[in-house]
Amino acid sequence: MTDKEKRVNKVPGMIPDMSTGLSLSIITLLAVTCFYKCVGGGFVFDDMEAVVNNDDIKLSTSISTILDNDFWGTRITHNASHKSYRPLTILSYRLNLMAAGGELKASQFHLVNLVLYILVCCLSLFVTRALSGGESSHSVSFITAVLFTVHPVHTEAVVPVVGRADLLCALFMFCAFLVYCQALESKTRILVHVFLLSLTVLLATASMFAKEQGITILAICSAYDFLISEKKHPRHLLKFSMTWSKFQDTGLIVRQIILLSTTCALFLLRWWIMGGTVPVFQKVDNPASFLDSMLLRAVNYMYIYALNVWLLLCPEWLCFDWSMGCVPLILMLHDSRVLIVIIFFTMFCLLMFSLLKNTSQEARKLLMALSFMIFSFLPASNLFFRVGFVIAERNLFVPSLGFCLIIALGIRKLSGMKIWQLIVSSCLALLVLVFCVRSYLRTVQWANERDLFQSAIAVCPLNAKVHYNLAKTSPNITEALEHYKDALRLNPDYDQAMNNLANILKDLGELSEAQRLLKRALQLRPDFAAAWMNLGIVLSNQKQFIEAEQCYWKAINYRRKYPDCFYNLGNLYLEQKKHSKAYESWRQATKLNPRHHAAWNNLIIMLDSIGRHSEASSVGQEALTHLPNSSAIHFNIANSLGKTSNFAEAERYFKAAIELNPKYPLYYVNLGVLYHHWKKFGLAKEMYLQALKLEPNMKSARDNLQLLI
Repeated sequence: MTDKEKRVNKVPGMIPDMSTGLSLSIITLLAVTCFYKCVGGGFVFDDMEAVVNNDDIKLSTSISTILDNDFWGTRITHNASHKSYRPLTILSYRLNLMAAGGELKASQFHLVNLVLYILVCCLSLFVTRALSGGESSHSVSFITAVLFTVHPVHTEAVVPVVGRADLLCALFMFCAFLVYCQALESKTRILVHVFLLSLTVLLATASMFAKEQGITILAICSAYDFLISEKKHPRHLLKFSMTWSKFQDTGLIVRQIILLSTTCALFLLRWWIMGGTVPVFQKVDNPASFLDSMLLRAVNYMYIYALNVWLLLCPEWLCFDWSMGCVPLILMLHDSRVLIVIIFFTMFCLLMFSLLKNTSQEARKLLMALSFMIFSFLPASNLFFRVGFVIAERNLFVPSLGFCLIIALGIRKLSGMKIWQLIVSSCLALLVLVFCVRSYLRTVQWANERDLFQSAIAVCPLNAKVHYNLAKTSPNITEALEHYKDALRLNPDYDQAMNNLANILKDLGELSEAQRLLKRALQLRPDFAAAWMNLGIVLSNQKQFIEAEQCYWKAINYRRKYPDCFYNLGNLYLEQKKHSKAYESWRQATKLNPRHHAAWNNLIIMLDSIGRHSEASSVGQEALTHLPNSSAIHFNIANSLGKTSNFAEAERYFKAAIELNPKYPLYYVNLGVLYHHWKKFGLAKEMYLQALKLEPNMKSARDNLQLLI
């Protein structure tokens, strides 16, 4: 580095150099301050599908399944798969579950996320130190790491458990980059150099298997090697005087070939894993990608890019989901938003022209920061393949480091002028404070689904999915109905909203309207298993048993492992007094879901009602191995035992039921009846009185007490 380059980094008024240990302590403290509230949160939104309901993370499932399935537990080669292949992330969930003794504890999952985030933020200090020119740029790297740590857009990568994919991906990416930097330092030691290059490739592969975005670290390493390590400028590529031999001396060409061939190999591996197919998304997921006009598609993409940059610059509008009308399409070139696109595109072109024209060290650093930002964003850009979202804040996690570096370089430039030093320092402190508060408040919003969805309605009132999720979590039926209707008004083909609205209408007795909605949903999506099952329930309530049975079997045909459907099929058979078929259906439900409480209860009650008391109590005891704290199952076993005059055993189960649910009067009445038959009249009277104490107008308790007297 020349004396002139060294002087550039020593700017008066910048944050004074401090020890690395102190810098890391401050970064850790900021990360904890912003996001510690996440540890007390539960599983929200996508966590339910990826973690709670995902069989791949269960310890009882073979670990090999994580190599066959996508992130959501669907076979990666299946047509319905989103092709998000992240086995290392799923493996981390399994390790979480193992550490918790097989119990799903949200706090432990969130704690691991927070620890990973702290590690990533600490590594960002070293990554940006390398990107901005080494030890002499400590102040720039520290400012970048601080802004990166407190940035509110990171909330979606830290707080929900599904953000683990982004955290692990970033962790492996940063490690791969730092190892590559070490490889460049050891160019003269061939064995060490080869080993570190190999380790870079392994870490990049691990990053890709945590999340697809990880493969971009190879492009970032390539840019770093060219711009920062070898101090070359893109303009050199246009000069024919740059001969092969000049590159060979530094090994640049060899390393570039290694990085390029590794990238191609990983792409081919990924393509092979996906079975040579791309994911299929619906129009509502990413409407801009379905536009026929290439010009309008490009305009919409540029507008979305501008919104992404705005979220990094001013993260005020944050939403858990940006699909379904949240960002209305630009369908005409006289749309006022086209002006935003023109301004954004013009500014980007001017910036690139200025950087490509300037061959200084500062220009190369800005190009490197811009490369980091752009390359890591490419998988979410729609340029190479269609993605299943409009905007996803968690996809800005890694690109935000490049953005923060650009801001830090700008701050250093302004701080070089004494007149700006105090203003810039004050603005930086204020920005960090504002970002900390925003991150904290956003973390609180992510703590539970209701608050999360409520926060989204102010940002995206036209988003049908926001209304749909508000309806799902609403404790008020009237409010739920309104939100479901709003969702369908905004998106008339929203089949899931139709299904859920039909469920409410079914419970309210509006069977005809529920049936109409379900049939419409099935026209839109013939393989919608839940809608087939719900249509079966509606038809069953209308005594159309044959049609209802056909609907249930169609649901099972589309979803083989569907315990709720087998449960409802059993109810249908019971209503037709087909006891053996009901028994088989409920048995299948409990086989698929051993904790299916309603199926176990119905089995015991039906067997008891048809006089198979011993079998009923036997099935009940089997149910207790899965649901030991079910007062209802203890109660039903006691009833069956009482009918076989096994009074002592029946008493034990009645008492267990009362201990588990001491405020349910029927338990006391039936125990009183048991004592009555057992001729323990004093105890019987005591039980009847206890039942009347809980419910003074309970007729069965009064009648039995009168009979006893």
